[in-house]
Amino acid sequence: MSIMTAKTTGYRLQEVREQGQWDQFVASQPGGHLLQSWYWGELKATAGWFPLRLGLWDGHRLIAGAQILRKSAPRVPLRLGHLAYLPKGPVLAWEQPELCSIFFAQMHRYLRKQGALALRMEPEIDHESEQGELVIRRLTELSFHPTRSVQPLRTILLNITPSEETLLAQMKEKWRYNVRLAGRKGVTIRVATSLEDIQSWYTLMQTTGERDQFGIHTLEYYQRAWQLFAPQGALRLLLAEREGQLLAGIFVSLFARQAIYMYGASSNEQRQLMPNYLLQWEAIRWAREQGAHEYDFWGIPETEGEEEAMAGVYRFKRGWGGRVVQFVGGYEYVYNPFLMKFAHRYL
Repeated sequence: MSIMTAKTTGYRLQEVREQGQWDQFVASQPGGHLLQSWYWGELKATAGWFPLRLGLWDGHRLIAGAQILRKSAPRVPLRLGHLAYLPKGPVLAWEQPELCSIFFAQMHRYLRKQGALALRMEPEIDHESEQGELVIRRLTELSFHPTRSVQPLRTILLNITPSEETLLAQMKEKWRYNVRLAGRKGVTIRVATSLEDIQSWYTLMQTTGERDQFGIHTLEYYQRAWQLFAPQGALRLLLAEREGQLLAGIFVSLFARQAIYMYGASSNEQRQLMPNYLLQWEAIRWAREQGAHEYDFWGIPETEGEEEAMAGVYRFKRGWGGRVVQFVGGYEYVYNPFLMKFAHRYL
């Protein structure tokens, strides 16, 4: 469908500037995700991204939306060239081909005018589902091309609507044993209440990053995440302690009836007390009490081979009884192929 035809339908694309209106829409839609929430955009703004929330309206009704994060090369204004990145979105009824055509036609026009060199996105869609097949077909029809994913391509999702007894029964026996072992050995779980708690946890995060050889954000980034989400009831930092010693801690978010295990850190000491097992169980219990339907363990290796660097992480997450999901992956629509050749090295 052409842009001219899209104009005549009565649909209009414009920026959404009210946080409450945006989050209410995203959270109420199938597939609405934390990374499309208002405060996620505000968090990424502390890391050099510029959030843009575009909504497609049918009269006074918001019917589709996309939070787009924009970044340019150092000291280059956005209008002179930037990458537009759409994580875990858009929020869109993919089964309506005309709506998809209108939405992307208007969004492409808007982003081009703003100086975007390309739009990269990663829909929160199961590759193996019927919807996954539909989305891949739709994106191909709309001239998107597969590209490297930024977010994890695979994860483990646990349905947490059953009773606690059922959830415990679904775990591997060793996992149930370790949850109870931690409690018997005096490990306790509490909720972080101050920036000082975040700083103490960050010391463990540095230890974990060095031990497992992965990069971490700055202390200020995690503190900002806690400041933005925790007052809304959308995030908790759970801390595992024994006799006043901090052993481990995990950030768990809650948005659109989905909890996500976002960040985890643990000490090199007292690992035999199994604090990480009790932490995950208490996080699942909290999410369930808050009305969440699903717990996302957020990222596993792309294969199940023992040679994978994160094979141990996969085994830990797999033991809780969830199902492995692979998403459709990254897709890109390039507006300026010539400049994108140079932009890739910076963006």
